[in-house]
Amino acid sequence: MYRNQLLSRFFAEWVDTYKKGAVTQVTLCKYRMTQRQLELLAPETTLADLTRLEYQRILNQYAADHERQTVMDFHHQVRAAVLDAVEDGVIRHDPTRKAVIKGKDKAERKPKFLNQHELANLLAALTVDAEHPTDSMLMLIAKTGLRFAEALGVTPGDFDFHHQTLRVSKTWNYKSPNGGFAPTKNASSNRLVRLDWMLCMQMKQLCEGQSQEKPLFVKEGERVFNATVNDRLASLCRKNEIPVISVHGLRHTHASLLLYAGVSVASVAKRLGHSNMTTTQTTYLHIIKELESQDNDKVMQFLSTL
Repeated sequence: MYRNQLLSRFFAEWVDTYKKGAVTQVTLCKYRMTQRQLELLAPETTLADLTRLEYQRILNQYAADHERQTVMDFHHQVRAAVLDAVEDGVIRHDPTRKAVIKGKDKAERKPKFLNQHELANLLAALTVDAEHPTDSMLMLIAKTGLRFAEALGVTPGDFDFHHQTLRVSKTWNYKSPNGGFAPTKNASSNRLVRLDWMLCMQMKQLCEGQSQEKPLFVKEGERVFNATVNDRLASLCRKNEIPVISVHGLRHTHASLLLYAGVSVASVAKRLGHSNMTTTQTTYLHIIKELESQDNDKVMQFLSTL
């Protein structure tokens, strides 16, 4: 019975059974996207039809207009479902074994972060007041390293201006037409972030007269799109003749400058809300290696004085 089931239908049922309610809504949406791709690439392929040759054909078609890493993610999701079918005896042999991952060449990437001088120029160009919520949010992200959805989820009640802290405990579901608060990415994302006094003054002025429980940067009845904020940021970058980065690039900038300033990897990981230090070390490996090289020079200089 199951052997004659369509691959796309089996994958949909597998997602409903094992992933729905167990992963975040964002991750679940990625599984749904994979399901739709299977419906397009293999509309009539059943589990019985899924040989190594057929699976490679599906991967090759997907790779024709996707980068290799995206193809790898697609492969991992489909393979997880197929391996369960193998384990249950629905499929005799693993058709994903020795699959070859292909893909388009990487597109030219925007710089991931700015240097200190470039960031200072960008911040000086921002207009931080109630009439410019996008600029105000960019200032907050640049100085705290918050994720985009976390910044959208900030309410006036999250600030403790006396102790100069911001409580991060929720996000804003900007991908949904209806918006609404949503959980953070992981348990470690629930955190207290220290603020500098200047940012505190700016945010305090923004919060005056605002509801303590409503998002500070989202106007009621309106949606905020990541692309719109990125366009504003790109415009500011070009106007000030600095490299164009994305909103997420501001988070990278924040972390990178802290590391260069000598802040420990553990402290940066905690401030960013990473689930473990490995994530931080992997993301900023190039900076850590550069700093280690500088440390080695310091070690040699010190030893030569003994």
